[in-house]
Amino acid sequence: MDINLLIAQLLNGLILGMIYVLISIGLTIIFSMVGVVNFAHGAFFALGAYVGLKLKDVIGFWPALILSPITIGLLGIWVEMTLFRPLYKKHHLFGLFVSFGLIYVLEDAIRIIWGSQTMPFPTPISLSGTSVVFGLPFSKYRVFILLITIFILIVVWYLLEKTPYGAIIKAGSRDKEMVDFLGIRTPLVFSLVFGIGCFFAGLAGILSGPMWGVHPGMGGAIIIVAFVTVVLGGLGSLPGAIIAGIIIGEVVSISTLFWPPLSEAVIYIVLIIVLLARPRGIMGERWEAFE
Repeated sequence: MDINLLIAQLLNGLILGMIYVLISIGLTIIFSMVGVVNFAHGAFFALGAYVGLKLKDVIGFWPALILSPITIGLLGIWVEMTLFRPLYKKHHLFGLFVSFGLIYVLEDAIRIIWGSQTMPFPTPISLSGTSVVFGLPFSKYRVFILLITIFILIVVWYLLEKTPYGAIIKAGSRDKEMVDFLGIRTPLVFSLVFGIGCFFAGLAGILSGPMWGVHPGMGGAIIIVAFVTVVLGGLGSLPGAIIAGIIIGEVVSISTLFWPPLSEAVIYIVLIIVLLARPRGIMGERWEAFE
């Protein structure tokens, strides 16, 4: 096999993994703090791509790259306040059913507003063309995805580990009642965390647009992989989600090179193997709040 082709495929797998990481850390943050398994996360991903595409046509790609995830984050805050907050004291299945129904509401809204056809998302001119990576020509846009994801991960790490807000989020994920006793308004924290998680979904959506195009069903396609990533990494573990996202991206990319039909099933094979050896996932911990 041509070693250059293998290296190129490994690079493509890394970029694919970065998209999985972005959407998965949003899912992980929402689950670990709010306790909601948000099946509608993929719909927020799709909305991020559509809103970004329309904003790009009006104000350009770079402002759209900022405003689209913010818009999706604000929508997420509104959804949490109106749909999920009244259900926190009820059985967790209520929230699960609401998030499942929200998928169809948002996907139908996308079809009503933008239609059902696939829409191209042109790569911004400033990021078109190729650069040299490991001696090989590689898409500048994909290099950009790698760099911005690394930057986002550093910001998230700093927020969670070096700021009082991160301490509140981590404490709330373990013991919400104790955070309440300290006088911290947990409903506000929940809304902000849900919004941050949706922000990451929207960011992943607009970043994926130039690679895959934009269509209403794109959220349904990505959410399955995102859930596999979260479970594989370990529920509630951000480092686990990052590691699992990269692993799945590479496995899918390499399997596509050797045997394309296997690429759709290989992520589930990896999931089964890991969970048989480690039922809590790669970096999973015991979360008393959800047991």
